[in-house]
Amino acid sequence: MYDYLVVGSGLYGAVFAREMENAGKRCLVLEKRDHIGGNIYTEEVDGIHVHKYGAHIFHTSNEEVWKYINKYAEFNNYINSPVAVYGDELYNLPFNMNTFSKLWGIRTPAEAKAKIAEQIADLHITDPQNLEEQALSLVGRDVYEKLIKGYTEKQWGRDCKDLPAFIIKRLPLRFTYNNNYFNDVYQGIPKGGYTQIIEKLLENVDVMTETDFFEYRREHDNFKKIVFTGMIDEYFDYRLGHLEYRTVRFETERVEDASYQGNAVVNYTAKEVPYTRIIEHKHFEPELEAEKPKDYTIISREYSTEWKPGIEPYYPVNDEKNSKLYEAYRELAEKEENVIFGGRLGQYKYYDMDKVIDAALAAARKELGK
Repeated sequence: MYDYLVVGSGLYGAVFAREMENAGKRCLVLEKRDHIGGNIYTEEVDGIHVHKYGAHIFHTSNEEVWKYINKYAEFNNYINSPVAVYGDELYNLPFNMNTFSKLWGIRTPAEAKAKIAEQIADLHITDPQNLEEQALSLVGRDVYEKLIKGYTEKQWGRDCKDLPAFIIKRLPLRFTYNNNYFNDVYQGIPKGGYTQIIEKLLENVDVMTETDFFEYRREHDNFKKIVFTGMIDEYFDYRLGHLEYRTVRFETERVEDASYQGNAVVNYTAKEVPYTRIIEHKHFEPELEAEKPKDYTIISREYSTEWKPGIEPYYPVNDEKNSKLYEAYRELAEKEENVIFGGRLGQYKYYDMDKVIDAALAAARKELGK
């Protein structure tokens, strides 16, 4: 008999199981894939740690979470500094003075602020009705047209005019020559990849891979409580309707060149380019490449597509319609006395990794009465 049946071996499930096991509780973790780790799973391919389900850069300002995750891996000092390609033009992200200088040939923050303010004023948008108007009212036409519009439409699979304004509450404009994408105090990539973290979290925990939760539950009753990190609408057999998700398709290949693009993350912001970005995995661990240089590299092209049943959901479509439907499912979830819903799919929200860990720790503390 298990105290907890944990559905999913991603960060939320693994952290929760670890804390419960440490407290003397017994957990069984079910994973439908053939490996543990959820979307942070990394696999070694020809000596390179490949982020199989997309780039994951750990960043946080939560010292407790940073200390927690460092118990399970040593992190390097990788700084996320993505580059954006628009046609033949190349820009630094996030939007900063390097971006503005390239766009307009200006040099000072005052010039950049004046240019943006001028463009915003010319648009006369006082009450943004959609994402396009909201973005234009925040950053002006040039930044929007070259760096936001095409990428956003590929990401969401919808015209920016058809997306609600509230999706973009703000667009950070930095008037410094700093290409660090995140403002968090702590940032890095675990040396050796993410899978080792999950392996250590689940040490001495019973795990079953390639196992469907719904089939298992029909045949077993050897658990007291369920921790469910799958799709909340699937748990309730879609009785209120399907929530919408976006999914990502990856094309990964080995390239016989020491460096394909010179950066770990390069976004392609023109709508004509079918993929949203290219990841070059070796650049996440430059210390490993310096120690053992390779004359080849591995890249992954990412294609954002609409989710359909049977394929992997990646992130929720948090527009007004779906948010309302999720609230109805959440009300059902609150009535499930012996089920905890967690993670991005169980709570239908986009979670950074540090927030997932923090939420799992909070759930564990609540269960233990701490």
